[in-house]
Amino acid sequence: MDLGRLIHDWNVEGLEQLGWNRPVELDDETLRDGLQSPSVVDPPVGAKIELLHMMDELGIHTADIGLPGAGPRAVADITRLCCEIRDAGLSIRANCAARTVLADVEPAARIVQETGVPLEVCTFIGSSPIRVFAEGWTTERMLQHAEEAVCFCVREGLEVMFVTEDTTRADKAMLRTLYGHAIGWGARRICLSDTVGHATPHGVRALVEFVRREIVGPSGEEVKIDWHGHRDRGLGMANALAAIGAGADRIHATALGIGERVGNVEMDLLLVNLSLAGAHKADLTRLAEYCELVSRECRVPIPSNYPALGADAFRTATGVHAAAIVKAEAKGAHWLADRVYSAVPASVVGRRQEIEIGPMSGISNVRHWLARRGHDADDEALCQLVFDRAKAVDHTLTEDEVLAVVAEAERRRAG
Repeated sequence: MDLGRLIHDWNVEGLEQLGWNRPVELDDETLRDGLQSPSVVDPPVGAKIELLHMMDELGIHTADIGLPGAGPRAVADITRLCCEIRDAGLSIRANCAARTVLADVEPAARIVQETGVPLEVCTFIGSSPIRVFAEGWTTERMLQHAEEAVCFCVREGLEVMFVTEDTTRADKAMLRTLYGHAIGWGARRICLSDTVGHATPHGVRALVEFVRREIVGPSGEEVKIDWHGHRDRGLGMANALAAIGAGADRIHATALGIGERVGNVEMDLLLVNLSLAGAHKADLTRLAEYCELVSRECRVPIPSNYPALGADAFRTATGVHAAAIVKAEAKGAHWLADRVYSAVPASVVGRRQEIEIGPMSGISNVRHWLARRGHDADDEALCQLVFDRAKAVDHTLTEDEVLAVVAEAERRRAG
């Protein structure tokens, strides 16, 4: 069986021109922007360490491990996480967020001195006209603060990423001014931020291409471009893929998309999409554990219909779907059964297809369910009893409900 003959993949039509199948760096913002969600709990440092190890296993390149300007607890956790990267020999690199004020960047320098672990400083300032007006800033004042922060980091030997907040609503002149000066002061990475989730994929591509062509290129410096997006219009993932296609070097995302307001690009789903496109090679079979850890420690429930990781992602009680999966399994090819009704193979994320029994089920659902749990799937009376029970209810049967029918069938035979 040739998978290429069984699935005509329109996604690869023009994919090289689209560009988002190329390898790209990933920055995990779960422990910074993710924790800025008003609904989450800031987990203990032990859970953060566990999460850092999972990020490393999943092939995530960098992690924003906090905002040192937030106070002593943040500084202590960032310090501990840096020590863990050093002592455990993790490949993942650390960065931290900071306003363009010395009170934020100075703690980062002290952490580096104390731990000996490189820490990229992501220093940010608003850039859109609406933000500038609301704050009462002048361009001169903005440049003064930015210069103090960037130059301090450069003098301290810290890597600097200069971040403009609300980039997707900023004008070209302001972006030229801010980024141009930051590059001149020594920033070797700049971040384009869709802070309020305003952008569309078209706008993202236009913005990234403008910055590459008219700011980074003319600078003559090796400067990388990051993309940081939010989901306010439901376009977070589409925008991230557009940014990759337009040439962004690194994409920011969070586990389960947690973050300010409705959240950020979903790191887990970004990993799945990049893996399916051949652009990310790391093993994703522990991806569900990564999401479950964040769900548990940050107290963020995972919706049952969440793509790839939700309880229902690879679960069906519909007769037509189940019959196709059963027939695929009968052909002896696991990969066929894993794809006949799934765009994302369950095995990619360490899961498996599950067939349940409910009002819309066929008899194949019943036989498959019983066989998988060691019951006699050839017992026609038992199968009919379970099938009849499923047709009489308004929900998918729980395991206990099916087992109760099995027990009833056994009692009837015994009696």
